[in-house]
Amino acid sequence: MDVRDDTPQAPAHGTAVTDHASPEVYRRLRVITVIATFGGLLFGYDTGVISGALPFMALSAERGGLGLTPLTEGIVASSLVAGAAFGALYGGRLSDRYGRKRAILGLAVLFFIGALGTALAPDLVVMVLFRVLLGLAVGGASATVPVFIAELAPAAHRGRLVTQNELMIVTGQLLAYTSNAVIAKTMGEGGVWRWMLALATIPAVLLWIGMLFVPESPRWLASRGRFDDAARTLGLIRDPEAVEPEFAEIKRRVMADAEEPRASWGDLRTPWVRRLVVFGFALATLTQLTGVNSIMYFAPTILLDTGLGTQAALTATIANGVVAVLAVSTGMWLLGRYGRRPMLLTGQIGVTASLVLIAFCFLVLPESAARSYLVLASMLTFLLFMQGCVATVFWLMLSEIFPLRLRGFAMGMAVFGTWTANFVVTLAFPPLIAAVGGATFLLFAAVNTATIFYYLRTVPETRGRSMEAIEAHFRGRSAA
Repeated sequence: MDVRDDTPQAPAHGTAVTDHASPEVYRRLRVITVIATFGGLLFGYDTGVISGALPFMALSAERGGLGLTPLTEGIVASSLVAGAAFGALYGGRLSDRYGRKRAILGLAVLFFIGALGTALAPDLVVMVLFRVLLGLAVGGASATVPVFIAELAPAAHRGRLVTQNELMIVTGQLLAYTSNAVIAKTMGEGGVWRWMLALATIPAVLLWIGMLFVPESPRWLASRGRFDDAARTLGLIRDPEAVEPEFAEIKRRVMADAEEPRASWGDLRTPWVRRLVVFGFALATLTQLTGVNSIMYFAPTILLDTGLGTQAALTATIANGVVAVLAVSTGMWLLGRYGRRPMLLTGQIGVTASLVLIAFCFLVLPESAARSYLVLASMLTFLLFMQGCVATVFWLMLSEIFPLRLRGFAMGMAVFGTWTANFVVTLAFPPLIAAVGGATFLLFAAVNTATIFYYLRTVPETRGRSMEAIEAHFRGRSAA
């Protein structure tokens, strides 16, 4: 599966597609992308907000908290992730059945109900139930939004447009960290976490309203036999001269798939499909085993363990969000100049080195303000490589490697792997850091070292290829 050619490729069967959109068409695509990626913003906010809410939820009920212990902190944080795993698994299939647009509209409703429910939760049980519901929305969005954007985007612009979702995810996390610090500073302790969680209802409403005005994916329309609708939609998001060749390519792929049954587990018996799905699942799982969410979800807890006070830890965590946004923005720029494969490998090496440095600070240096800020600097270096290279390439590659007939099903399986690994890391991290301290980061570093060697052997290059050409390549490679 090692395809190192990163030059733009013509689609299969010799069809020529005009890749570059005019400024007017590109602006239209950007507007659609911004609206759809409010799902990513909610993904980021709802996963990031818990980092600042947990210290206040750990307070006793008399002080406005829920009296959480390290174990129940892990349960609260990981309950969203558990819901997200199943949201991804079934969200992809629902988007295949009912359409990308309708799936995202439904997810916006779940985001609203889940955010409101967690903000009003009277006890741990209700909190966990609504966190699971919120997780279903997060997982569904993570499986559906990148695919929706990838299916709308021309090949030449797909990298920049799809990674807009990753930018919105980290922007949501930055918004969560910033609002957490501001709310904690201005409102005091009692029940302050409820306001942190309630803010997520606002982008949920904006997502629902905005999605009413965007078109359905032309590739999904074609997959349902609605070729006239697909051609009309393609005409809205392509220059006139690009519509006919791209539509012909999409229709040819759909007609070739028409004689095959709908996507199911049985497709895994096909060798090239099985290899592709296993690779996607492994890529998704290993991205989470970097330990990224131990830092994104528990940054204040980590900094508290180094000796910082609560307010100082919350404020310092904002730097994580700022670096993540800057890193993804830089990664989007780099994607236009370098291939997916070299960026992913560079990021993985940087992440591994950063984890070793964090462990060194904990295990070797004495407790002091200097150690606290060295840990923070190491965390920021980790995020620079993680968000700028690994996460940026990961979501983009998952959105483009799977064939149309299997796209929602296979994407759901891969993202299920993402959230399953995320769940394990999130649940285990608080007790683990309490038991072995900084050695936890050495465990992550060991896993990441093995990941580097796996990626060297398996990661393909997909830059510059249409989604249909990528599928044709993997089919042809299997046949050969």
